[in-house]
Amino acid sequence: MEIKEIQELIRFVSKSGVSEVEIEKEGFKIHIKTGSTMPASPVYAIAPATAPVAPMAPATIPAAEPALASSKTAGSSPPSGTVVKAPMVGTFYRSAGPDKEAFVKVGDKVQKGQTLCIIEAMKLFNEIEAEFAGTVMEIFAENAAPVEFDQPLFVIAQS
Repeated sequence: MEIKEIQELIRFVSKSGVSEVEIEKEGFKIHIKTGSTMPASPVYAIAPATAPVAPMAPATIPAAEPALASSKTAGSSPPSGTVVKAPMVGTFYRSAGPDKEAFVKVGDKVQKGQTLCIIEAMKLFNEIEAEFAGTVMEIFAENAAPVEFDQPLFVIAQS
């Protein structure tokens, strides 16, 4: 099995939410396991299926850190307010469609229950609403970019 195939398999397992996968192919046995008792990154070990398995130090693949796309200028002080975080893993959308206007922009005043963005998860579009009234101070996520659970999306100063 080529290293590229192994890397693709690791990426698939980490994105799919599967906790454990074991594959035997052409004399190799691959076991990938993730879970709450393990580090956040998947741990894997590779050994020939026919040879005795010697203890190996597990190799870790670092989890991709979502890049924060900030609307503030570099060097300015961080805005005060409440951070609105992603309630699920999915794809972040600032508008209802590519030709539609963004739900909110920096400086917009929002009301409780107003749609801030959409997160697509498993082909379901989930509207994320403001839990309180305030002003959008900062938007971290990029449009059409993947977001992780609990990833900061907005800073809203409560009014």
